[in-house]
Amino acid sequence: MRVLVACEFSGIVRDAFIAAGHDAWSADLIDTERPGPHIKGDVTSILGDGWDMMIAFPPCTYLCRSGARWHAGTIRQVEAAKFAIRLFTAPIPRIAMENPPGFLTSCLNRPDQIIQPWQFGHGETKATCLWLHNLPRLKSTRIVPGRAARVHREPPGPDRWKRRSRTLPGIADAMAGQWGRA
Repeated sequence: MRVLVACEFSGIVRDAFIAAGHDAWSADLIDTERPGPHIKGDVTSILGDGWDMMIAFPPCTYLCRSGARWHAGTIRQVEAAKFAIRLFTAPIPRIAMENPPGFLTSCLNRPDQIIQPWQFGHGETKATCLWLHNLPRLKSTRIVPGRAARVHREPPGPDRWKRRSRTLPGIADAMAGQWGRA
């Protein structure tokens, strides 16, 4: 299956799908952190290139609840929402879109599922919304104790957004293992 992992610089989800036997590519405006199939550029230019599935991670700066007080009603928030909607309505048979709770709930629809890292082997919290098109809800793979809010306590710095946005390997493996058979 040809899988596009949109707006992913880390390569974590892409590599999980490759390990599961798929032809997976990440795409982002910046270089990938891991060697592997990666398209550097505007992902909207390749949405019609015959993908079987897309896992999309639109930037959350202007969409997440924590940023709403700073960006509510701004042109940046509106443009971010339009971009996310364009990804979710792309001509791709199976789509999953990820974002934290926030503005997308009011302009797209309610998420189909909200997951937590502790459901997939990571002892921390980070509510993650999933909007799904022709894909099943993810099933927990390994519930673990511990509910640390590591992501919310990331120290300030220029790479804070990168540390906060990386998908954890347990979630990536669940996506590849469960959706890769869809």
